[in-house]
Amino acid sequence: MLSIMFGAKDISLETIKEAFIHFDASNPDHQILMHSRLPRTIGTCLIGAFLAISGALMQGMTRNYLASPSIMGVSDGSVFFITLAMVFFPGINTVELIFFSLAGSAFGVGVVFGLGSILPHGLSPVRLAILGTIVGTFLSSLASAFAIYFKTSQNISFWYNARLHQLDPSMIKLIIPFALAGLSLAIYLSKSITVLSLGDQVAIGLGEKVTRIKWLTILTVAILTGISVAMAGKVAFVGLLVPHMTRYLIGNDYRWIIPSAGLLGGIFLLSADLVSRFLNSPFETPISVVTSFIGVPFFIYLIKRNGGKAHV
Repeated sequence: MLSIMFGAKDISLETIKEAFIHFDASNPDHQILMHSRLPRTIGTCLIGAFLAISGALMQGMTRNYLASPSIMGVSDGSVFFITLAMVFFPGINTVELIFFSLAGSAFGVGVVFGLGSILPHGLSPVRLAILGTIVGTFLSSLASAFAIYFKTSQNISFWYNARLHQLDPSMIKLIIPFALAGLSLAIYLSKSITVLSLGDQVAIGLGEKVTRIKWLTILTVAILTGISVAMAGKVAFVGLLVPHMTRYLIGNDYRWIIPSAGLLGGIFLLSADLVSRFLNSPFETPISVVTSFIGVPFFIYLIKRNGGKAHV
């Protein structure tokens, strides 16, 4: 409700009630509410939920307290493929853009975990985070080089500096099938991720098909992160912060962590979005600026507290 009410132009509760009961296309407040403020609120909730669930799945699967889509190169992979799509297929439609974003997510997570599996101790928390940062920076730089060379920098800036106020309302409808698939897989995997978070040997001893679970988890993360980036661009640190908050509040059972992380992720990103509207009012501040103010100190705290131990 706060997200719907407050912004560059505040909208009263009475006006909101009128817009829902008797929408008047000639009323500018009704137009702002239905075509901008409401889609933005819904989209922000969904993005926060998807990224938080992705982070929880990654942390549980790898037992890595630093795992998240923005740190492990998953989001950068999405943006890189979106850049390639806009450079080489300038007439691309929204649905095709979503598929490119999904492919980019899968590519990013595949490269990072692939390198981690072949390097000595590459899957340890700090080394995997370093690998993710290196791969993400490389993909980001490569995308920027393509964009500058082909003169599309202005077009792709949206995906590198997420601006929720520019979210396309039609995108919300288009991502519904992908969202349902990703969320269903996350709920299906939740019990297995709880077992996997105890270690691969324990999971094998309890009868889990570890390789299959890991591949399905990677697919789920790629879907949820891919549609998040396609909707509003790269949003940092939500997938790192929220799973830790969730485990602190409710424990280590992923059957509860997955839905709770989704709920808290939506609340967290909505709160950050509200703050971003007033930092430089009446102009909008990119959402990642707000999340980074909280995320960077928390990232440093996690490294200081846990060192290089593979433990969540």
